[in-house]
Amino acid sequence: MNMKLIVSATLAAVLTGCANTTPPRPEPTYEEAAASKFVATNRDAINKLVAGFDLGPLGDTPVLVATIVNVNDMRRAAPLGRTLSEQYATHMVNAGFNVKELKLRGDVFVKEETGELLLSREIKDIAKIHHANYVLVGTYSSAANVTYVSLKFVRTEDSRIVRGYDYALPNDKDVTKLLQVIPSKP
Repeated sequence: MNMKLIVSATLAAVLTGCANTTPPRPEPTYEEAAASKFVATNRDAINKLVAGFDLGPLGDTPVLVATIVNVNDMRRAAPLGRTLSEQYATHMVNAGFNVKELKLRGDVFVKEETGELLLSREIKDIAKIHHANYVLVGTYSSAANVTYVSLKFVRTEDSRIVRGYDYALPNDKDVTKLLQVIPSKP
């Protein structure tokens, strides 16, 4: 009798476990990754920000791209902020801007957890070192369903915002994952 009870309980547990499992999520394809709306949305944001912008005689002057930071904690950036900054830099280069890569320079302090944060008090000094007349800065703010992104193209000489653009990203699985701040190392 005990053996029947053990076999029945084991069989019930196995069947219950099988009934509650969800089918594995299919892996994304390279075609789906190439058609990423995340990348396209960020490219469109930069295109709209710089559309018709004339650098004039400063056309070859370097432009810096700051890490996009959380509006509620501007000292930290989640992977989302660093990813956005990388994509903005790429799209600005493709639009003809002379974007300076800060990570290759030894004279700019880059914090491991945050990326190359450019806060207002640091912009002029860093821009002067790199002979940059403009800096792209921005913030993001996560809400229930979307993450709002605000971009500003700032003239370093007088901190004047010469262009701005706001847009939103849906809080899908990818954006939600990128919003997670990686804990600092001790």
